[in-house]
Amino acid sequence: MYLVTMMGNLLIILAVSSDCHLHTPMYFFLSILSMADIGFTSTTVPKMILDILTHGRVISYVGCLTQLSFFYFFGCLDSLLLAVMACDRFVAICYPLHYLVIMNPRLCSLLVLVSFLISLLDSQLHCLMMSQLTFCTNVEIPHFFCDPPQLLKLACSNTSTNKILMYFIGAIFGGIPVSGILFSYIRIVSSILRVPSTGGKYKAFSTCSSHLSVVCLFYGTALEVYFSSPVSHSPRRDVVASVMYAVVTPMLNPFIYSLRSRDLKKAMQRLLNRTA
Repeated sequence: MYLVTMMGNLLIILAVSSDCHLHTPMYFFLSILSMADIGFTSTTVPKMILDILTHGRVISYVGCLTQLSFFYFFGCLDSLLLAVMACDRFVAICYPLHYLVIMNPRLCSLLVLVSFLISLLDSQLHCLMMSQLTFCTNVEIPHFFCDPPQLLKLACSNTSTNKILMYFIGAIFGGIPVSGILFSYIRIVSSILRVPSTGGKYKAFSTCSSHLSVVCLFYGTALEVYFSSPVSHSPRRDVVASVMYAVVTPMLNPFIYSLRSRDLKKAMQRLLNRTA
């Protein structure tokens, strides 16, 4: 699964960068999303594979903080990029004649830079919160990576303030992208409904169907992980939900986009033919 994730996302990055027909805002954001997906799954899976092979399931305190920092960085970046891509589809469908003027290269680069900076802030805030916890001795984390909700359960110190802060930060850094996606799709749906022909409605909706599928997959698994984890008494269920969120979702994203996008499919075929 890890190799499929790496190959699929790398193919998208190479196809977008090598094909001039794909040098558009939508595919630029898609290539950045693929980079974020590679980082997201690489934060946890290689360490897990190494632990399985060596039977040495140990991680240092610094290594644990580093892992959760990168995990939240790429997770938040994924979320923000999905919001940016929703705004891109909103402009493309609602203002098609001004699309290239509004979504110019400077604005696209600025949106990606802001997404990186916000993700860095989010990851450092989570890392700072977890670094304030006190652990009595060597602890066993019932998970395949250092996930803050699991660490809070194992801490010896009072974690009520940390829990409030974690959900407050999550509500801000998760709520803003979700609000942007909801606003964009409300405007998109209202715009599509005004299209007189059925063919026109289908064509307009098909341009954002891939993105909508990825959004549902990403946020659906994220909600399962972070809303069921605090009340769940089954570590196995938490791990399965986290695997769906951290491993399966990044693996499926390239398939969803390549199957729905004819241009991307052709670019990937040309790329594979050149390398063969």
